[in-house]
Parts: sequence; C-alpha cells; structure tokens
Amino acid sequence: MSHGRSRSRPPRTLVVRLDSAGDVLLAGPAVRAVAAGSSRTALLCGPQGAAAGRMLPGVDDVLTYDAPWVGLEPPPVTPAATRQLMRTLTAGRFDRALVLVSHHQSPLPIALLLRLAGIGRIAADSEDYPGALLDLRHRRPPHRHEALAALDLARAAGFTLPPGDDGRLRVSPPPRTTRLTGPGPYVVVHPGAAVPARAWSPGRAARAVAALSAEGYRVVVTGGSAERELTARVAGRHALDLGGATDLPHLAGVLAGARVVVAGNTGPAHLAAAVGTPVVSLFAPVVPAERWAPYGVPHVLLGDPHAACAETRARHCPVPGHPCLDGIGDAEVLAAVAALTEEPSDWGEQRERGAAV
Repeated sequence: MSHGRSRSRPPRTLVVRLDSAGDVLLAGPAVRAVAAGSSRTALLCGPQGAAAGRMLPGVDDVLTYDAPWVGLEPPPVTPAATRQLMRTLTAGRFDRALVLVSHHQSPLPIALLLRLAGIGRIAADSEDYPGALLDLRHRRPPHRHEALAALDLARAAGFTLPPGDDGRLRVSPPPRTTRLTGPGPYVVVHPGAAVPARAWSPGRAARAVAALSAEGYRVVVTGGSAERELTARVAGRHALDLGGATDLPHLAGVLAGARVVVAGNTGPAHLAAAVGTPVVSLFAPVVPAERWAPYGVPHVLLGDPHAACAETRARHCPVPGHPCLDGIGDAEVLAAVAALTEEPSDWGEQRERGAAV
C-alpha cells in the first residue's frame, strides 16, 4: 500500500473537482461518502471553487490548483505551477484519489499528475482510454445528473454515504443574515451568471423583479462584488439590492432565509439547493437540465428546452433576443414562485413549466 499505510487505518483520500463553485457543491454528497470511509479527506479544486469547498461537510483540507485545461479563462501551462502542485500532492500523502469531472471532460490530465505524485489508487469516469493512469475506469450511465454520477463513482470506488445521509446537497450551517435582509419573508432574485447565456438579460430581470414586487412579494437581489451595477439596475426601486454585500457563506445565509430563489443555471442556484430553499430555475438549454437542474429540492424549470441553442454549450446566446430565457413571461414567473411558496413541503422534487417532462 502506498506511503506505508497500515491495513487497519482508513485511507487518506483526495477528491478532485477542478471547476467552479456550483460544480463543487454538486460534488458534496460524493465528498461525504468519501469522508465516511477515510481517515482524512482533502478537496482539490480550482480557485473559483475553493470557498464552496470550505463549506462542504466532510472536507478536512481544501487545496487549490488553477488547471490550464479548465475554466473560462484558463492560465498558461507553466513548469512552476506544475511543480508546486506536485509538492502539495506529495506532502498530502494520499492513498487514493477520486477524480470528479463533468460528462464532457477528461480526468486524464490530472490523473497523470496524481500518479506522478505517488497516489496509489485513482478512480474516475472516463470515456477515453486511460492506460496506466486509472485503477478504476468507471462509466457513468447516460443522462445521469452530475450529483448522482459523482455518487455512483464514489460507490464504485468503495465509498458509501453513512447511515441517515439522504444524499442531498449540503453545506455547513451559514451565518444569520437578518441584518442584511431585514425581517420578514422575501424572495431572492439572482440575476447574474458567469456564463451570460445562462441568465436573463438585465432588462428582463428588472421587469421580473417589478412584477414580483407588484404581486406583493418582498424581493432581495443578490450578486457578487463585480455585479453591483447589474444588481442596482435589476433591483431599481422595487427590491433590496445586496449586490457585493455578501461572501459565499453570507450569500448562503441570505438564500437559506428566502422562501424561493429565482436564478439561472449558476452556482447560487446549487447553493440554494444546498441550504434547502426551493428554486425557480431559469434554465437555458445550452447544457442539459437532466444533468444540471437544482438537485434535491422542489424546483420549477422555466425556459424553452427546444431552443436553437440547445446543448451547444454556448457562453453567449447565439440567437438574437435570447428567446429561451427572455421569452419567459411574467405570468410564468409569478406562477412558479406561487407554486413553490404555497404548496406543502412534500410537494415533490420538481415541476417543469414551458418544458417537456
């Protein structure tokens, strides 16, 4: 066994998820399964996923690596960054690694580096022939949700959720945020997304906020520090603007206090699911909803799944007018919010409006 591990000690395990915050949150159930069967569990993620990684139950250490083959603006390949990663991995004395990737990604670049760092057993989903890079080459079932696919891989590698764990997304309890939101019930609208094709245009988001306010909902608009101009425009005089006012844990607190979150297919939608808040998901079909919809909470999918941009992975909408999302009417939004706020908690996992079930 690698690094002299005794037979009686559970392994030191590294979980790899090199993408952004939403991807890391979807890995949470698999991380908990790994942690239940490990003496120590570390998460290796990209810089954009580190804050989410620190919120996941079961994670003892968060390691970061800005991989040149991942992300919207990947860094150049440099020997210095590679050597630093190798030193970090070697120092971790990991016995096993679980490499989590999306269905369209390859685990083999990082598997090579893990192997060179001396990790004795490496498991991943891989469509490509792995040669000597993987000890377990797992094949995910077609159309599997990303959270379930990660759990499938963990199970195949010998890790199972502990008794009583329902396998839903979860984060550590967030801080109370009443000082930010004020008292009383509210609905969150999160208008931004790292990929513009997955969000409403600013004008369309502003009209939805005005419609929700006119219907009697108290609306809170959230966004990152780089989105202050966007959130100010969307909130207008109809909503409380919290753009730039929260880090990720405090955003989790704001989402946890909401009755419903209205958001595109982006990290805050998965963060809302992780704190148990229902989601009205503005889902552009550039990626499939079956893999990326809010997981484990009641949700309504809005958007045209048959739009011309379907499964193109486009970052900017290729269709004039962004009809798949901007074509959603105010009546649909209000009906979706009402359905999630008025129906009982056993209402079920999801409904879809404007989409084929």
